[in-house]
Amino acid sequence: MKLALFDVDGTLMDSQAMILASLTAAFNSEGLPLPSRNEMLGIVGLSLVKAMATLRPHDEAARHERLAESYKQAFWSYRTDKSFPEIPFDGALDLLRRLQARDDVLIGIATGKSQRGVRHIIDQFGLEGVFTTIQTSDDAPSKPHPGMILQAMTETGARAEDTVMIGDAIFDIDMAHAAGVKAVAVGWGFQPANVLAGAKPHAIVNDFNHLEETLGVLWQDKAA
Repeated sequence: MKLALFDVDGTLMDSQAMILASLTAAFNSEGLPLPSRNEMLGIVGLSLVKAMATLRPHDEAARHERLAESYKQAFWSYRTDKSFPEIPFDGALDLLRRLQARDDVLIGIATGKSQRGVRHIIDQFGLEGVFTTIQTSDDAPSKPHPGMILQAMTETGARAEDTVMIGDAIFDIDMAHAAGVKAVAVGWGFQPANVLAGAKPHAIVNDFNHLEETLGVLWQDKAA
């Protein structure tokens, strides 16, 4: 079986406004100066505590934990009152449905989000049963550690040569390399194409149709 593993934020979901607002709220809660927009977007994909440690490397672990907790509280508050949009990128749901219809492909998630966050998206957009494996920051070490991908392959029985990790961050690409699987970077997410190219993905795609074609090439089939 072929396995397509998707990152969520910046790959399937356009959640940039809510992420930036939640990071702003977290830093304000500690009275800290706000990192630059590029610095904040550059940590999307990491687990929350590791993200905060990356943004504040000289602070104590307790502060990283507090920042992560404040971020979670702000994110769920904004999600509940719908202050900021969190919607799939154009073409994302259509591609998931086309891949789901194939009898030789399994679909999974490998994300820095929590299980609760992923479950919300599945429920909101009618994606129940689409994902055979769901790997989150609750289940494995933060990207770029290969644990999420290795666990997904174990759960699905997919071989490394048949597995593709799809994401918008260098952490996704580095994780794929560490796990010995193919990596596809998407150009519509939170990190620019020149940064992604430096991590040496197998391909960089510009839209979901291009992604589908690229998967067919990497899987060496014509059914995609």
